[in-house]
Amino acid sequence: MRVHAKITAAALAAALLLPGAAMARTSIDVDGDADVAASLTASKAPGYLECVPYARTTSGIQLYGDAWTWWGQARSRYATGSTPRVGAVMAIKPFNNSKLGHVATVSRLVDSRTVLLSHANWSVPGAVERNVTALDVSPNNDWSEVRIWYGPSQNLGNTHWPVSGFIYNARPGTKLRDVAPAESRAESRLAEAPRKAPSKKGRRSDPIGDIIAASL
Repeated sequence: MRVHAKITAAALAAALLLPGAAMARTSIDVDGDADVAASLTASKAPGYLECVPYARTTSGIQLYGDAWTWWGQARSRYATGSTPRVGAVMAIKPFNNSKLGHVATVSRLVDSRTVLLSHANWSVPGAVERNVTALDVSPNNDWSEVRIWYGPSQNLGNTHWPVSGFIYNARPGTKLRDVAPAESRAESRLAEAPRKAPSKKGRRSDPIGDIIAASL
């Protein structure tokens, strides 16, 4: 049974990493151990990374709690808007099977309706994806609905995800034109961000404990 599990996990990992007709290259990072890779479906598995701590690391935006709460929290602490900027966090509302919402950092602007995102826990539970496509499919081109790259299908997903807006690492009321100079710092954070969660041998991750420790 153990050998079969390893083969199955390895085959799945290989299938996910095969290149395809892609609008943007997908980089999915999971723990190299086949048993751990297979166990990433469990939310507390070693190497598992949630979208919130990854977005916090890549954007520098210091918000905590479930992804769906970020937009409400940000309104009094950070500049917000409907225009993507490198380093800004896209706040996605709870929808379909995503009960807690999602947050992702904008890593590149492609055109008026296309950006690249870096985020965690999307295509593969607990894994990181860098520079994957998000397409604005809103009727008014206001980024209120997006389609996002889905690794297993090697294409954009069909779901139109509702977006609250973008959170910028700047004070409330900051003009959008004044957010742009921070992009170089945002790109640096994205480059330095971990590709997977730090692994603590013999100990499972404790996201609640991390939140409490960060608030002390």
